Amino acid sequence: MKSLLCHEVIVYIAKDSDTNIMASTSAGSNNSLERKDIIALFLGIAFSVLFTGLIWLTGPLLIPKESTFLPDQGALWYFWKLADPTFWTRFVAWSTYILHQVTIWGLIYYAQTRVKKYTTSLHLVNVLALGANAIFIFIHYIVTYTTYDGLAQDVSILSSQGSVIVLLVFVLIMENNRRGMFFGKRAPIKKEFTKFLRKYHGYYFAWAVIFTFHYHPMTYTIGHLWGFFYTFLLMLQGSLFYTRIHTNKYWMVLQEVLVLIHGTIVAYAVQSSSLWTMFFYGFLLMFLITQVYAFGYKRRTRVILWIITLTSLALVYSGILVPGKNWFDLNEIIRIPVILYGLAFLFTFIFLLIYGIKLLLKRISMKRSSDQIAEIPN
Repeated sequence: MKSLLCHEVIVYIAKDSDTNIMASTSAGSNNSLERKDIIALFLGIAFSVLFTGLIWLTGPLLIPKESTFLPDQGALWYFWKLADPTFWTRFVAWSTYILHQVTIWGLIYYAQTRVKKYTTSLHLVNVLALGANAIFIFIHYIVTYTTYDGLAQDVSILSSQGSVIVLLVFVLIMENNRRGMFFGKRAPIKKEFTKFLRKYHGYYFAWAVIFTFHYHPMTYTIGHLWGFFYTFLLMLQGSLFYTRIHTNKYWMVLQEVLVLIHGTIVAYAVQSSSLWTMFFYGFLLMFLITQVYAFGYKRRTRVILWIITLTSLALVYSGILVPGKNWFDLNEIIRIPVILYGLAFLFTFIFLLIYGIKLLLKRISMKRSSDQIAEIPN
């Protein structure tokens, strides 16, 4: 029964991945059971689940060390770091991060300059990327149980959070042409910007994910467990570049939506129980306004989703489901969408400004060259 269910899921994903490549693949490779990229995806998800379980299982071994940490000192304080770091704890944290970062950047560069084409199988560089990420995951696990510290000892928590926020914004911009920005309608984003992001986003995404991964020690709070599981999936996605599953709309939107779960859990368990609604409904609105349009659902389906969401909003902010909440708190649900959409347009404006300056300088250079040619006597 389980194998049958797994087969049906693979077939469903394969159909979407193959939509735009039927002409470029042989009949044999269209068989979902031969889709090595999908098999790698499911094996990667299984690895992510098992390794997250390992972190949870061995986490109590860290209690003696974590009991010596400095007390919480405010919203920007990161608790999970040594009270007395040394040169070697810092050296181990930074050296393993840099090796991981440079390795993945190098593989991305190789893929962009040597591979350049998508496949339903796996390129050798995909296997190397998957292996490299798995090795560094194990290394980071060992580091946690020896020297413990991640990059948090030297870098603000805002850098880790900000890097992921910008990643989500870049996804909004890149997917604008395919699903639109607001209710299926495209935002006026210049195609040159989208093309630029599609070409170079891998380098930024790799930095954001790997930096965030090495920022935290592999401790076992519910927030860390979900965070590492989510990061493992993002590493998996980043390892499957130039495969068709890398651009599968269901897999891509799933990774965006998982931030809803992670943000909500962290807000409830780690920060303040009153903030979880801001993350839950903020990212849920992002899904209803933008991400759901990747699937091509009928209007009736989208209306039902909105009715369910608005009903739950009424129950929560009336105080029925969440005591202490009131209608004055309702403004919190638009904070995340305003920030993400606002940043999308801010980055677009900055790109247009740079792009315009570049064009202006090019025209000035061409005019000078033209004037110099005109001055040459016949």
